[in-house]
Amino acid sequence: MFVDVAEIKIKSGNGGNGLVSFHREKYVAAGGPDGGDGGRGGDVIFVADAQLSTLMDFRYRKQYKAGNGEDGRAKKCFGKDGEHMYIKVPAGTLVRDTDTGKIIADLKHDGDTFVAAKGGNGGWGNVHFATPTRQVPKFAKPGQRGIERTITLELKLLADVGLIGFPNVGKSTILASVSGARPKIANYHFTTLEPNLGVVELGEGGSFVLADIPGIIEGANEGVGLGHEFLRHVERTRLLLHVVDVSGIEGRDPISDFDIICEEMEKFNSDLATRPQIVVANKTDIITNEELYQSFVEEIKNRGLKLFEISAATKQGTRELMLYVSSLLKELPVQEFEVEEDFMDETPVNDEDFLIEVIDNVYDVTGTRIEKIVKSTNFEDYESLQFFQRSLRNLGVINALEEKGIEEGDTVRMYEIEFEFVR
Repeated sequence: MFVDVAEIKIKSGNGGNGLVSFHREKYVAAGGPDGGDGGRGGDVIFVADAQLSTLMDFRYRKQYKAGNGEDGRAKKCFGKDGEHMYIKVPAGTLVRDTDTGKIIADLKHDGDTFVAAKGGNGGWGNVHFATPTRQVPKFAKPGQRGIERTITLELKLLADVGLIGFPNVGKSTILASVSGARPKIANYHFTTLEPNLGVVELGEGGSFVLADIPGIIEGANEGVGLGHEFLRHVERTRLLLHVVDVSGIEGRDPISDFDIICEEMEKFNSDLATRPQIVVANKTDIITNEELYQSFVEEIKNRGLKLFEISAATKQGTRELMLYVSSLLKELPVQEFEVEEDFMDETPVNDEDFLIEVIDNVYDVTGTRIEKIVKSTNFEDYESLQFFQRSLRNLGVINALEEKGIEEGDTVRMYEIEFEFVR
């Protein structure tokens, strides 16, 4: 099964905690602090792999976590860094932030990488908090938490040229006749339910990748049938070959078919309406309504579009068409998607920000920095308490509490601890 969209949850590793430890050695009565730093959490990294062709694996596994960093060790030893989580995706995959819908990476080539979530930094051991006046620090800094986010992966085929048109107009036959691809071909609608790729070899650097995009039907831009899935793969192509069945065997109007496909593409993505395209009149060897066919040819020429008359079944005109396509591709730029800068590898809010809410006469203080200070404090140690109080004052928490109207003896809550306010 061909799968071209998947949503997954990722989490980078937490940083290891710094260690509270003191040097222990025979004949040394009071060794100094020697608690080491925690290891850094592992990153979540997407890697483009040309050997993959679908996002099928992501149907069964939805969560990906990198390894946590180890806690610091005694003797000033660092904890081990967490292992990175490498997620392989097919080349041609767009990485979107699900919450914002923004494209944050376009992994076009084999080996392209993108760090979607950086691991948390390791915490400092108590060796960092020793000063001439604080020689026995009994506290350390905890590691930073990893980043959690939801990611949408979207595969857009890496093809230079896309074959578009209604079902059963001969796109698969064209692909098979000009390349080594062997798509399923039969005389019924929706034979092709997933895109097929083939390489057209013309020699002297004239090769290119041709994609058979499954037949688009009316209402495709609104998701009718498999419309969105099909139209998505047209976006990456540089040139479109708009295949029209001009035989008249099924009683269809080729001009009407042509206009419907153009309208569906424009509604899905207005940029597709300006994409260079060549009109390919197929099945010219079995035309049943010559008048209808000639009116189609005249209409296309009046619109200023390039028209090729071919028979994919007999290969009549197919080489001439491919040579012309190759000459055009030399002048057409590669389609690029706008990638927006990704800030999720940083702390999502200002580390200095905090929030004070009064709940049932209790002053509740929260914030990223507040949580870090609370976790790094040893409330049974006098020097650690002094460090805690000084940090709150430097951060502006004390002034903010007083502006909120706090009185001496009122209760302050900071995550899992509560204490009485003292000026």
